[in-house]
Parts: sequence; C-alpha cells; structure tokens
Amino acid sequence: MRYHSRNALRIALTFSVAATAGTALAAPSCGTDPVVLNAYFETGFPLPTRLADEFATQFPNVTFDIKEDQFANMMENSPRILSEDNAPDLVRLPSLTDLVANDLLMNLDGYFTDFGWDQFPEGQLVQLRVEEGGRPRGTGSLYAMGLNYSMTGVFYNKAKAGQIGMTAAPQTVAELDALMAKAKEAGLQPIMQWNKGTGGFAFPLQNLMGAYGAPEPINDWIFQKEGATIDTADNLKAAQHLDRWIKDGYFPSDANAIEYFQMMSRFIGGEGVFMFNGDWESGNLDSNAEGQFGFFIMPSEEADGRHATMSSPLTFGISAKAVNPDCAAFFLDWVARNEEARKINVAVGGSNPGGPVDLPIPAVEPGSVTEASLEAGNALAQDNGAMDFIANATGAIFSAGWTPELQKMVGGQQTPEGLLEAVQDEYVTQLSR
Repeated sequence: MRYHSRNALRIALTFSVAATAGTALAAPSCGTDPVVLNAYFETGFPLPTRLADEFATQFPNVTFDIKEDQFANMMENSPRILSEDNAPDLVRLPSLTDLVANDLLMNLDGYFTDFGWDQFPEGQLVQLRVEEGGRPRGTGSLYAMGLNYSMTGVFYNKAKAGQIGMTAAPQTVAELDALMAKAKEAGLQPIMQWNKGTGGFAFPLQNLMGAYGAPEPINDWIFQKEGATIDTADNLKAAQHLDRWIKDGYFPSDANAIEYFQMMSRFIGGEGVFMFNGDWESGNLDSNAEGQFGFFIMPSEEADGRHATMSSPLTFGISAKAVNPDCAAFFLDWVARNEEARKINVAVGGSNPGGPVDLPIPAVEPGSVTEASLEAGNALAQDNGAMDFIANATGAIFSAGWTPELQKMVGGQQTPEGLLEAVQDEYVTQLSR
C-alpha cells in the first residue's frame, strides 16, 4: 500500500487495474482482500452513507465502520479523533488549517497524480489546498476532496410565495425585502431559520455579504491570508441588513431555540415563506414534498445579475494514521467518476457532483428543486462568485465566534458593528495561539 504523509513518505505500492469506469489505470485501489474502512460522518446527512452502501455493493470486499456526530462536535473533536491510534480512514472535515498544522491529515498530492485529479477544475480543489504549516489556504498541497460541491441560497414555499405575489425570483435585495414585508403583512412567517447549537444565521448573513461585496476578501479571510479581516464596510452593510430583518420580525421569535432539524420540519410543514439553506436539502424536499418548494440564488444589491454566495465542497480527508489510505482515496475518486455514484450524489445530495468537466450531470426531474439548485450552481460558477463558508476560517471560529455573537444579535444584545468586531478579535486570538 502507498502511504502519503505530510512529507510525502512513500512506501511500496501494488498496482491493480481500476475496477470502476473512468478511473485511471494502475491507480491505487481497494484490492480484493477484505477491507474495513473506518469512517467518521456527520449526523443527519444521508449522502455519505448512501454512497458507502453503493460502493460496498460494487466492491463487496469492502465494508464501512461508520461513526456519526453533530457538526459542532466534529469541529471540536476532530483533532482528538484524528490523533488516536484508531483514527478514521475517511473523515468529514469541518476545517483544514489546524489539522494540517498538527500533521493530522494525509497529504494527497501523490493521489492527485495517481488518479489524474488534474482533470478536475482547479476551482473545485482550491479550497482544499493548504500551505506548509497550515496556513494560508487556497494554495499549496491538497489535503482533502469533496464528495460534491454545494451552495447556499434561498428555498421558498411555492404556495405561500404565490400568496404574496411572487411570480419569479427577486433580482435585487430590495425586491426580496419587499416580498418579506408582504409576507409579514399577510400574517405569514417570512423566514424560517435555525440558530441553536450552531449559528444558522450565518447563512443569511453570508448571503447578504455576497449581495453587498465581492467574494475575494471573504475568501482571503477564510483562507487566513495575511492582513485579512471580516470587519469591512461591505460586510457591515450585510450585518446591518440582517439586523433589520431581525428587528422587523422576519425570523421566528424563538429562532435561538430552533435546531437545524426542527427548522427543516417546520419549513416542510408549511411554516415560513423563505429559508436560507444549502442545496443538500434539494433532494430531501423533492422526495418528501414534491412540487411544493423552489430555490433561487441570493440576488445582489444592484440588478446587475451578479451572484456571490457560499459554495464549497462537502469536504472529506484521510487521516495521517489511516490504516487503509489507498482504499479511502479510491473511494473519493469513485464518488466523482462513477455513473451510479454521481446519480446518488445529485438525487440525495442535490448538488453538483463535481469531477472531470467532460462528465455529464445526471438528469433530474424537470421543475424539481434539484433542477433549480443545479441551475443556480451553474450561474454561480459562471460569475466566479463562490465563497467558502465563514465558519471554516478556523477550527473554532464557528463555536467561539459566529454562533454566540449571532445568538446575541438575535437576542438584542449585540450590534452589527459589535458582531464583526468580536468575530475578528476571536479570529486574531485563535491565529496567535
């Protein structure tokens, strides 16, 4: 087996003919002997497990030992879990920089060559590159791959949107504001959003950041570029706009007590005209509420057709202590190239499956939420408007920065100015440790 460490340590490899369509010949594989892949997945999101089931069907010598945890716990516990002797082969990664700095993730540059990942658009991989020592991100060696490439936007209840006269997606923030005001006047809940446990208000905030400014300064901050700050004039406009939505009563009064899965249940149950969330829920809505919901990309401040929003890989890496790194890497390549895996990715994940540009996107039902979210993703790609998630700037910025400060703002105990200042202070403190 080949072992790729941070220093690119290489030991003997037995090559085998690839057993899945599109994978380069003589690349690492799972072989034919029994293999147990130790995996650490995020609770409540079925896509990785569905892919693992299909992989085990196609390669019956492979079984998965899957452990799951909440995203907030994964952010806190990943360093400990990856440092243990039984560290997972495959792990859902909430953040990269600190894990790379502490030699906990495998350098994937060798697999990049073996599998021909240069066939992937570099834009799919840039967020997964990290320089020596853990920062900055966006350049350097490859330390992770995406199971798909998701984006956030605005889901809407078609029937309730019709009640307030919405006949097409709004083209400016002002048009979206007007629709929310009409919803409030009609006695409808304008926005259904969670904010307990993890700061769900980061989703509408980052959508507003993309409406008011360019994605590059935000990516610079997330990637820990020298001198980058989240406390900018454009981001202040976004935070002030979010604060107006809060004060105008557009969010549930109990938002700080609503968990993510409660939000989804209430939205599917008809509570809320709009919801800021990711396209990973498109397949869920198509399956459980067919024809009832739609999706649009967040409009910009001006009617210029520009789009910028959070779009990032569903990031998975391989532990530096992985027992089966070749098989784990083979799985990551299979997810992107295998026809059945790509169908599952779109149907269950609702997102672009990524991979080489010459591979087609699997067909979806016309008029479905998934069709709308995939079209929005194409528009975002054309505008080069993708940002990583602001929660991924450091391993603890979500739990120690965004979540408590957004909860304070919802509770009337924090200002937009104070929000950005506090998060930036926490960011600087974490980088100085």
